[in-house]
Amino acid sequence: MSRIRSEWRRVGIAGAAALGLVLTGCGSGGGAGGGDSDTLVAYTGQSGDYQINFNPYSPTVIDGPGTIFEPLFFYNLTRKEAPAPRLGTAFSWNERGTELSITLRSDAEWSDGRKFTADDVVFTFDMIRKNPGMNSTGYSGTATAVDATHVKVTFDKPSFSEGPQILGKFWIVPKHIWSKIAKPTEDVMRNPVGTGPYKLAEFKPQAFTLEANPDYYGGAPALKKVRFVALSGNQSGADALKAGRIDWQTGPVPDIANVEKNYPGYKAVTVPMNQVALFTCADTDLGCSGPQTDPAVRRAIYYAMDRTQLNALAFENTASEISPGFALPERDKALVSDKLTDRVAPMRPQVDKAARLLRDAGYTKGSDGIYAKNGRKLALTVKVVSGWTDYITAVTTLAEQLKKAGIKLTVQQSSWNEWSDARGRGQYQLLIDSLYQGPAPDPFYLYSYFFSARTTAPVGQAANPNFARFEDAEVDAALDALKAIEPQDTAARQPHYDTIQTEIEKSMPYIPVLTGGTTSEFNASKFTGWPTEDDLYAFPAVWSRPDNSQIFLHLKPAKRGK
Repeated sequence: MSRIRSEWRRVGIAGAAALGLVLTGCGSGGGAGGGDSDTLVAYTGQSGDYQINFNPYSPTVIDGPGTIFEPLFFYNLTRKEAPAPRLGTAFSWNERGTELSITLRSDAEWSDGRKFTADDVVFTFDMIRKNPGMNSTGYSGTATAVDATHVKVTFDKPSFSEGPQILGKFWIVPKHIWSKIAKPTEDVMRNPVGTGPYKLAEFKPQAFTLEANPDYYGGAPALKKVRFVALSGNQSGADALKAGRIDWQTGPVPDIANVEKNYPGYKAVTVPMNQVALFTCADTDLGCSGPQTDPAVRRAIYYAMDRTQLNALAFENTASEISPGFALPERDKALVSDKLTDRVAPMRPQVDKAARLLRDAGYTKGSDGIYAKNGRKLALTVKVVSGWTDYITAVTTLAEQLKKAGIKLTVQQSSWNEWSDARGRGQYQLLIDSLYQGPAPDPFYLYSYFFSARTTAPVGQAANPNFARFEDAEVDAALDALKAIEPQDTAARQPHYDTIQTEIEKSMPYIPVLTGGTTSEFNASKFTGWPTEDDLYAFPAVWSRPDNSQIFLHLKPAKRGK
């Protein structure tokens, strides 16, 4: 899940009932936290029942990347450091950036006992190249197995920027199983076989459990089980945390500054990373329809927002400024383009500017205060997941803000499964979600995910993850150019960042809201080894993959008593 949860509101008796139903089976081990002392109970924000899907390349996957299916290396998004080995042990580029050599570990096995080899890596890479729904960055390399532990990937042109994606976000799958799957983008992997530190132990719609892989090449993890529970929304998560029934969740709780006082045994950490936005189905050529297909409408919404109010009401002031060019204002400060109209989005509304944009686009305000064009009112719907009270608060507040600017916004709540399907197929006008970062601390990857023509599809077909159906030849050319430049050569890369940022600010297929302060609460009395602000060895969001698996590998049950 690519989202940030914040403001907590009551969801009533139904939430309490669901809480009791889901967590009854978690046991009553000593101390804070649900279940046995070696079982971590995690809540990712899943609202409603899980639908089984452990396919790491599916947009509706519920888990598996990192825990069951591994990357070759782990890249830490929070700081610049050398990637940590997983299935790979070393890699190098040739001088032109057209050949990537990878050394693999020789001691890994699939969880069914078959040996992991270079053939599995080559098969995975080829599968990704042949299936656009899996190919989130337009990978076009040719992989060959030199021997059982060495792979060479060649490209027709310099492709340095492909490195972290290939090495850190390609989930390696077993050839002996996946080669028999007719439609690998659609199979839900009910019985996943991977090399990772965990295996699927049990699945039920209310919860599923992963168990430590006893044959893991790194040794069986000290954390023996991870149980992911489904609740009815944020308030149920807050209640479960208060009752000591879950050990890890991501999302601020009331009075976030006093977590250790209000939740004895728990600690919290906040990291600004994912960017909250209104996703729009933007391109009429790909089948989108509605007022949001007009860039003037999208920009009017952008200027009509009161982000200060949204931050206070929906995000407990844990969010921060966002750039319309979608480089992170802090981490990527040096890369934010000087050519942008706004280096950061205005925190207070500019209703006059919004009105001018609409008038220039041919809209006139009616007697009811709502703009109209060609006899049609400027009325839009925004989809949000039931139970995501932070986002519900955000869009409900936004509806009031936009009304003042002559735009009617209707909030539509649905299950996560319905929302996710609509997002993937482009069957929406607006929805609220966040843009996530790539495998390395570089905005190139976010751009290649969400703004590349290679990662989108016509309405009705699954896009992944350019859900806005955005296409722009200049952006695509800039992305291609960036692939050919070494990441360290910032001077050569900046003109291409300028092009991308100015073009997406002009079109605004994802309307910037705020940079989310991703806050997690975790049970420090039950497990040791959690990330801290002083030691962010991984991005500490329970739904972030493969970061969560890296954290699971660090955790150990706390010793109780003397």
